Amino acid sequence: MLTANWIATNHRIQPIGLDIGHSSLKMVQLVIREGKLKVQAARKTGLDAGATRSEPEREKAIVAAIRRLLAEGQFRGQNVISALPVDKVRITSVRLPETEIDQADKILRREAAERFDLDPAHGAVDYLLAGSVRQGDDVKNEYILFAVDHATVEAHIRLLEDAGLAPAAIDAPPCALFRTFERTLRRQEDRERTVIFIDVGYRHTTVVFGRAGEICFVKQIGVGMGQFNVEVASALGIAGPEAESFRLRLQRDEAIDPAMRRQMVDALNLVSEQLAGEISLCLRYYTVTFRGKRVERAIIAGGGAHEPVLRDVLRRHLSMEVEVAAPLRGLDLPVDRMGREGPQGFADLALAVGLSLKGWDASVPEEETGVAPEPVPEGACP
Repeated sequence: MLTANWIATNHRIQPIGLDIGHSSLKMVQLVIREGKLKVQAARKTGLDAGATRSEPEREKAIVAAIRRLLAEGQFRGQNVISALPVDKVRITSVRLPETEIDQADKILRREAAERFDLDPAHGAVDYLLAGSVRQGDDVKNEYILFAVDHATVEAHIRLLEDAGLAPAAIDAPPCALFRTFERTLRRQEDRERTVIFIDVGYRHTTVVFGRAGEICFVKQIGVGMGQFNVEVASALGIAGPEAESFRLRLQRDEAIDPAMRRQMVDALNLVSEQLAGEISLCLRYYTVTFRGKRVERAIIAGGGAHEPVLRDVLRRHLSMEVEVAAPLRGLDLPVDRMGREGPQGFADLALAVGLSLKGWDASVPEEETGVAPEPVPEGACP
């Protein structure tokens, strides 16, 4: 008997991918129809990022926004996969001798408890094997460790249920981000190259290195578009919302007073240098740790993807091409379901797309997905 998510063996509705950011909310739902991956619905809306708003007020606004987007879009069902807040997921790298591989689970959970002061009985821990590294004369396995306390998970689930959604799984932002781009890197030559995926949000930037279908390195940096707005506001002596408006005008190359334009560019360069410097350190760590694994390009997503000053600075620091993410590339895009913006300019949907993709087997050609897949797994990463 078919599950509720299936109309026929070649028609599967994926869960709704929900990305709750600090200043915006994005929802994407994909469907496998006639053997092809297509967009069922995609919507996004702004959230008040004001510092004076209390947490209960913010949660109430998020619930209202979710309900509104559900009503506006042609989303199917209530199943949802959402990412935990970036600042709530603790991430670190741990190296273990190959002789301890059988005890890796026990050791890593103990490491999470000690490093993050996490009660093992009241915390969720997951991890990925990033690869083998040489440390002196020894070969060790490097793991990426994810940890979060149960209170955060439970609060997140309550919020989703208050919005009328049914949580199918909770994900970590780096895993969802990587999943989005792994779908497009299907050619063998693409899979053998290391790519940097950079998601610039409002408060944080998530950096993921991926190669051969696996995540190799993850870093979350406390610099985002909110800081760009703060620097522009300081340079021009104006309020934050007005600064963001001017920054977007500059981004669109609209007419701006030349003196003001210079001040804005200088402010944007200041933050861009800081962020690019942090990402350069990530690149240095990766190239030293995984010797011989050359990084060839970077893909930038999130609200900072269309910031030309940031892209130029990243190109200079990383000495590689930096391309704007196109998370809906290769998908059938029903324009009437995409909102007023149409199918273009959706680099900030990368995380939501990856969330909706959870449970979809990227290793199987889409034309061969006419059989029911495995259930969507719980946990941080596939």
